[in-house]
Amino acid sequence: MKSHAQVVVIGGGVVGCSVLYHLTKFGWTDVLLLERSELTSGSTWHAAGGFHTLNADTNMAALQGYTIKLYKELEEISGQSCGLHHVGGLTLATTPERMDFLKAERAKHRYMGLETEIVGPQEISKLSPITNTEGVIGALYDPLDGHLDPYGTTHAYAKAAKLNGAEIQLRTKVEALDPKPDGSWEIVTDQGNIIAEYVVNAAGLWAREIGEMAGVYLPLHPMEHQYLVTDEIDIIINREHELPHVMDPTGESYLRQEGNGLVIGFYEQACVPWAVDGTDWNFGHELLEDDLDRIGDSLTIAYHRFPVLETAGLKRVINGPFTFAPDGNPLVGPVPGLTNFWSACAVMAGFSQGGGVGLTLAEWMVEGQPSRDVFAMDVARFGDYCTKDYTRIKVTENYQRRFAVSYPNEELPAGRPLHTTPAYDIWKQQNAVFGQGYGLEHVNYFAPAGEEPYEIPSFRRSNAFATVSEECRTVREAVGLNEIHNFSKFKITGGNARAWLDKIMAGRIPKPGRIALTPMLNHKGFLIGDFTIMNLGDGGFQLTASYSAQAFHQRWFEQHMQEGVEIENISLNKIGFQIAGPKARELLSRITDYDVSHDNFKFLSVKEINLGDISALVARVSYTGDLGYEIYVDAEQQPKLYELLTTAGQNLGLKPFGMRAMMSLRLEKSFGSWMNEFKPDYTAAETGLDRFIDFDKPVAFIGKQVATAERNNPPARRLCTMIVEADDADVWGYEPVWKNNKVIGFVTSGGYAHYSQQSVAFALLPRELISDGEEFEIEILGELKKARVFTETLFDPQSLRLRS
Repeated sequence: MKSHAQVVVIGGGVVGCSVLYHLTKFGWTDVLLLERSELTSGSTWHAAGGFHTLNADTNMAALQGYTIKLYKELEEISGQSCGLHHVGGLTLATTPERMDFLKAERAKHRYMGLETEIVGPQEISKLSPITNTEGVIGALYDPLDGHLDPYGTTHAYAKAAKLNGAEIQLRTKVEALDPKPDGSWEIVTDQGNIIAEYVVNAAGLWAREIGEMAGVYLPLHPMEHQYLVTDEIDIIINREHELPHVMDPTGESYLRQEGNGLVIGFYEQACVPWAVDGTDWNFGHELLEDDLDRIGDSLTIAYHRFPVLETAGLKRVINGPFTFAPDGNPLVGPVPGLTNFWSACAVMAGFSQGGGVGLTLAEWMVEGQPSRDVFAMDVARFGDYCTKDYTRIKVTENYQRRFAVSYPNEELPAGRPLHTTPAYDIWKQQNAVFGQGYGLEHVNYFAPAGEEPYEIPSFRRSNAFATVSEECRTVREAVGLNEIHNFSKFKITGGNARAWLDKIMAGRIPKPGRIALTPMLNHKGFLIGDFTIMNLGDGGFQLTASYSAQAFHQRWFEQHMQEGVEIENISLNKIGFQIAGPKARELLSRITDYDVSHDNFKFLSVKEINLGDISALVARVSYTGDLGYEIYVDAEQQPKLYELLTTAGQNLGLKPFGMRAMMSLRLEKSFGSWMNEFKPDYTAAETGLDRFIDFDKPVAFIGKQVATAERNNPPARRLCTMIVEADDADVWGYEPVWKNNKVIGFVTSGGYAHYSQQSVAFALLPRELISDGEEFEIEILGELKKARVFTETLFDPQSLRLRS
């Protein structure tokens, strides 16, 4: 075995071979794949081999589209057949809610260039005559869906990689991973040791074990999965064309043709986590024991939906394990806390996603950043809260929901509550309806007394609509109280703290006692952060950003660390409340001796003051777009601060409000939000965040060259705000925008601005089409709704309240 390689990929399944091939495609040829047994050992060999583009995340769907289109190229390069069957696929809808979901997905596909379509029962019967359409409203048809030969496809990747210079070493078991001071890794195997500059964990069923060798826990878990293969069926033998795939979410099943028979697989509710204590190193070429009782209910539904199954002979049962992450998407990218150790695992749909995973990792490793936003599969989207038990619980939930409708307002219950703040019990007593992000509970809204604290999942306006409206009114007309724990918070100190911030942040670094808003860019000029910087004086700073992006941001900070800088994540150590509304200043003045008048405590100021006997950091800023303050205290002081505020605010109309109201109020000020308007797909100039960039500072901040080029030559599209003539459904995100019968842009997010009583959409549109009053149409759940651009804000257009 060679003694050194630039990259060592561990695992010879379809994902590992894809990573190997894509690294060579990007020009790195000193790459080696290690496989403990033979290629396809593990999950790949027993996979059903289906592929599809449908995914709730648009970038994941695009990468799945890339994967599917790659196979013909692979066949040409390698000379190895992938056994492709492009037969198309149908996803059935038997409820109005499922039909809403499919219409929303079809709308996304319009601007993604995916040629899916909605079809009715008659067309379903023509495409798949073995499907009983009783009770079926319609279906989404995707002509790209199909299936392939898992063995042939994996070897096609491998052969293409070897033709480009890669090496593959089989029957080589990795036994240990030792990090070296220079950032490289010594990989100890039963065939000798090798030094690698980079290590990629693509070990599939053994990814947990490989992660533990490197000193990390990767949140994934294997699940048992069964599918059945039938004998030959006469109606199929006599067909001229192969049947399309059919997914029947009601029956939790997928079905496709296999030769002259059928394959049908199930994602049953009575599912079984596999290898809870770890995967046996000797496993790999065997199947698990059949368990047809587990899928009995789903089989009954399948017999009704596909009557030919009732008389078909059973050829064999396949029961094998494959891995999931808690949300069902892969774990890809540089692993936080480690140097040059990368993840490419938990790819449960390897033949839909394997090519996209390989492309993303290779781009990222070779060029420094992927070419699109891949946060949906970034390993850094999970944090230390994902323990083994929590991961198993969430993976089980995700498996059970494989065919469930994904509602934009739905909060999944498994494993909750995990993390809470000291205010949690206070909110529960007030009938709070909770959501969660990054393992932490937060209030979405407060249900009326006597009403169950539950928001009904829907694509349309929910049962929370009227209540959220009242919470918004409290903020705009009196004063509202809201927790601020779901911001990440980093404390930056050290002699080089300011210089370091100047380098990694594109905006101005504020003077002591002041606050600044700034984008953080990657080297390609795309947004990777939307930060508030507070200068605390004495060389110390507090950064706040999205709570769920904290591991993502921490990794970036560590990758660009300098001497003389110390970073501490204080996200759960410093929490508190924000107060917002016209009476917020009066409320604050009642609990402190400090002069909080406008002249002494101006907008975008930050001060350390005493509130009663509580020491607090108070920032004169509010995401509601109203007069407001963010108050940060030590976590154990939060209940005491609550009592202080609520006692002082009794005759001011003080009431709590949740995140649903917060996200409505920000619409009235055209405030964007992270991972909606601001994400790694977009630049500062496209989203308007370039107004916060300090182009004149002498520092060559990361992304400056690209940002400057865009200032001189503005991008073709730009973010704008529109009022929509909506009915009972508002936009959520990714709806296509039409002009003159053509899709010319898409919605980033939106909703109902309750206080202004307007339906609002933010959208990225061609720059030349954006002008006040310009009219468009937005496709919402299959219907075109009129929308017009407005360039002022709905509330306080001159920001007099905000700055008062």
